[in-house]
Amino acid sequence: MRLVTEAPVATGHTGVVVVGTGAAGLSALLHLAAAGVDCVAVTRGRVTDSATDWAQGGLAAVWDDADTLEAHVADTLTAGAGLCDEAAVRDLVASAPGAIRRLIALGARFDLAPSGELDLHLEGGHSARRIIHADGDSSGAEVERTLWEALRSGLEGSNTTVREDTRLVDILTDANGRACGVRLLHADGAISDLLADAVVLASGGIGQLWPVTSNPTGATGDGLAAALRAGAVARDVEFMQFHPTVLADDAATERGVLISEAVRGEGAFLVDGLGTRIMAGRHPLADLAPRDVVSAAIMAHLGETGEPYAFLDATAFGAAVWEERFPGILKLCRGRGVDPIGSPIPIHPAAHYSCGGVAASLDGRTSVPGLFAVGEVAATGVQGANRLASNSLTEALVAGDRVGRLLTEGPLPRPGLPVDRPATATISSGAVAGLKQAMQRHAFVERSAHGLGQLSALLASLPGGGEPIADETLTATNLHLCAVALAAAAAARTESRGCHRRLDHPESHVGWVRRIAVGLDASGSVSLTDAVPTPTERTAA
Repeated sequence: MRLVTEAPVATGHTGVVVVGTGAAGLSALLHLAAAGVDCVAVTRGRVTDSATDWAQGGLAAVWDDADTLEAHVADTLTAGAGLCDEAAVRDLVASAPGAIRRLIALGARFDLAPSGELDLHLEGGHSARRIIHADGDSSGAEVERTLWEALRSGLEGSNTTVREDTRLVDILTDANGRACGVRLLHADGAISDLLADAVVLASGGIGQLWPVTSNPTGATGDGLAAALRAGAVARDVEFMQFHPTVLADDAATERGVLISEAVRGEGAFLVDGLGTRIMAGRHPLADLAPRDVVSAAIMAHLGETGEPYAFLDATAFGAAVWEERFPGILKLCRGRGVDPIGSPIPIHPAAHYSCGGVAASLDGRTSVPGLFAVGEVAATGVQGANRLASNSLTEALVAGDRVGRLLTEGPLPRPGLPVDRPATATISSGAVAGLKQAMQRHAFVERSAHGLGQLSALLASLPGGGEPIADETLTATNLHLCAVALAAAAAARTESRGCHRRLDHPESHVGWVRRIAVGLDASGSVSLTDAVPTPTERTAA
C-alpha cells in the first residue's frame, strides 16, 4: 500500500538513506560515512529533535566487577515478562560495554565517581548498579551531542548528506518487494522520491498516540506506518510502556515532564495524598519494580482512592542532591510550579516507549529485503513485553552500530525501479485530538475487550480520503494506522503481561508466551498474520 500524493517533483539516488538522527541513526551514519558510502540522512525537524536528546535516564551496561553479564540478562528477561528473545538479549548485554567505550572514545563525558571511575547508578528492575549517566539527568543529550559532533566533523568532503525538515511519507519498493528508496515531504510541501539501495529506519516511536507523552512531537509512528504500507511485519505493538512518573500538570499537552527512574534509584518513593506508600507490599523491589508493575500499581491505587494523581516523595534528598544529580528535572519541575526539594511531586503514568515495532534482528534486518529498522521503531525481541530501564539507549547504540557495519561489508544489491502500489486513503487532520483521547480512555495502562472494541469502532469511523498529503494529514494518517494495529493486537492478547494489562483478563497464561505479528492484507486492512512461540529459554508465565 501507499499514500495518495501528488507526483514527485524530483528524483535522486543514493546508496543508503537513513530516516532519523537519534542514537541509532547517527551510530549507523558514522560507519557509513567513514566507509565512504553514498548516504543521505533525513530528519523531520532538526538533527537533535530526537527522543535520544530528551532521554534523562542513562545507559545500562555491566561495568563493575561486582556485576555480571548473567545478572543483566536475568534482569532484562524478568522485566520482559517471558517475551524476550533470549539470544538477542544476551547479544545486547555482551555488546553494551563496547558501545560505551566507543562513545567515550568519541568524546562522551559521563559522570565520574570520586575514584575517577564511571559513577554507576541503580534504576528500577536492575539488581546492581550499572546505569551510566551524563550531567546527572542529561544522558541522552550527551549521547546525541557526541554522535552528532563526530559525524558533523567529517561531513565536509564526505559522501554523506543530512537533510533537515524532511519527512518520510512512504518506502518505495520494486517489483520483487525489495525496498528501493523513500518518498519524502519537504517543509515547503513539495514531494520528492529518493531512490536507494537500502533504507534504514531509525525514526523513533509512537508516543504521540496519547495526549500526554514523554516523547518529542515527531513520535508519530512515521517509520512503523510506512513499513507496514511497504509490506513489513510488525511485532509486539500492543506493548506500549507507560512511564510511572510523569509530572501531573494541567499545562502538559504534548510533552510531559518525565521524572527519571534514577530519582527512585536514589531513594525517592511513591505515596498517595495521605502519605501512604503505594508500592509497599506490591512487589519485592517496591518502588524499584519494573515500570509496568509500578504504573499498574499506581493506576490501581488511584482507582481505589479516587485521587487524580499520586506523588513522588524525594524531599529527603535536600537541595544538594537535586542540584547535583537532577538539575534538568529540577528546572523543568520549577518551570511548572513544583519545587521537589520541599514538596512531593504530583505524578501519573504517561506514554513513554514502544516495546514493539517493525520486526527486526539486532542488526536491523526486516521481512522486507533492503529495509532495515533500528532503535525504538524496531522490535528485536530485546524488550519483550516491557523494557528494562536504560536498555533503550544501549540497544540503539548497538543496533545502529551493527547495521552500519552490515551495510559497509560489501557492495549492496541494486534493487529495481519502484513500482506503484495500491493507494490507501488519508485520515483528516481534524481527527487527531479525538483519536488521542480515545487511546487514553481505552488503550492506556488498563484495557478491556469492551474498551478496545469501542476504540476500534471509533478508529473505523474516522473521516478520511479527501485531504492531500501535508504535514498534519500525514500525522493523522500514520497515527491512525498505528492505533488500529495496536488495538487489534491488544484485543487479541487475552491476558495481562508486561505493559499490556487487561482488566477482564488479569492473569498471565503460558499459552500466550508468543509474539503477535501484525501486517496489512491485500486490501490495506490490518491483520494479525501469526502468533508464534517466543524463541527464549524462559517460557514461564
